[in-house]
Amino acid sequence: MRTLQLKNGLPTVEEARKRLLREMDAARQGGVRVLKVVHGWGSSGEGGVLGPAIRRSLRLRVKEGKARLVVPGERFSSDTLEGRVLLERHPSLRRDPDCNRGNAGVTLVELA
Repeated sequence: MRTLQLKNGLPTVEEARKRLLREMDAARQGGVRVLKVVHGWGSSGEGGVLGPAIRRSLRLRVKEGKARLVVPGERFSSDTLEGRVLLERHPSLRRDPDCNRGNAGVTLVELA
């Protein structure tokens, strides 16, 4: 798994999307199977614009065939269907500190 700190530098949504696409391509070319995207949740505690926009973008990557599965951090758990699927395919992710933590500031994407 590779981690992408997307929130660093406070990018605009468009800047973050472009960086995400570049990083996904580079990760796939490097043989990385899972990318953990850290987009943050917003300093107000109510959520920001970056996380939802990045998750929409990732769902489009699934439709395009560039990603297999998108798991929001709050669903990255052995208690959810998508979390179990991801953990079954990549058992080493059980050691990730965000597993079973409900972290809405991250999203995991299984690359195709």
